[in-house]
Amino acid sequence: MIGVASIAVTVGAGVLMTVADRHTYPSIGSGLWWAIQTTTTVGYGDNVPVSVAGRLIAALVMVFGIGFLTVITAAITSTFVSRSRLDTGSDTATRADEQFRHLDERLERIEAAMSGSSGLEPTASGAGDPTAEQFREIDGRLERIEAALTRPS
Repeated sequence: MIGVASIAVTVGAGVLMTVADRHTYPSIGSGLWWAIQTTTTVGYGDNVPVSVAGRLIAALVMVFGIGFLTVITAAITSTFVSRSRLDTGSDTATRADEQFRHLDERLERIEAAMSGSSGLEPTASGAGDPTAEQFREIDGRLERIEAALTRPS
């Protein structure tokens, strides 16, 4: 859609410039060359409109060219940012899941080793993604382990 609009404005401006400023742009080819330079914001400056109508057309084409480049740049940047967020989000969630499972396994081993001497029973945290409740459960388990280790024998 943006490409079609850009081509339409470029061709339209080239034809209009040939009609509005016939002295500077005697052929449709010269008008189109100017329109392409102006739309793409290259603007060599070798051909500039002289008439008031030509300058008004030029101003509109310049604004369109800048807007076109802005939209294209924003669309490309948005795609990169969106992709980056998807990649980062899934990696972060995966790492958190792995860390949670690793902590859970370590706690189970510690509780199993201590269950003979302190009466501490292993508690499984369950499967799936870690939740706030599961983190509170691990915190409670760590507190019980710490209490058992600091209790006078």
